[in-house]
Amino acid sequence: LRRSGVEVTMVSVSGRKEVTGSHGIRLMADALFEEADPDQADVLFLPGGMPGTNNLREHQGLREAIERANKQGRRVAAICAAPSVLGAMGLLKGRTATCYPGFEEQLTGVSYTSQGVVTDGNITTGRGLELIRLLQGPQQAQKIAAAIQYSRG
Repeated sequence: LRRSGVEVTMVSVSGRKEVTGSHGIRLMADALFEEADPDQADVLFLPGGMPGTNNLREHQGLREAIERANKQGRRVAAICAAPSVLGAMGLLKGRTATCYPGFEEQLTGVSYTSQGVVTDGNITTGRGLELIRLLQGPQQAQKIAAAIQYSRG
């Protein structure tokens, strides 16, 4: 998204700006949840991973923000294991959705599909380009796809 010029604010729900992912990679969030205004976001994007997905699921303020965004028709996106957060909230009932293998049963009432994730060697891409297409149009998504290794497979 940033490569495409989309303004992204990474928000931590842990109470600390430094966040450590499941593989020990440390990232610095732009803001704490308490400092951010999720009601002003065009997209609420849940990145997934573990234990991050559990942290997202347990954060009441985030769940309330997702619920509001959904009711307002604003875009909500989740990748990897994070669709299970939306599934637990009942937001995916009657919809088609995908997730990281092993989390399918947490997508209550969903028409599950295994499509939507491509792994090529050590590079995994999900629907990031789909978000660019929705936010900036198909030409920008094609431009970014041409600049990175990407297969719609």
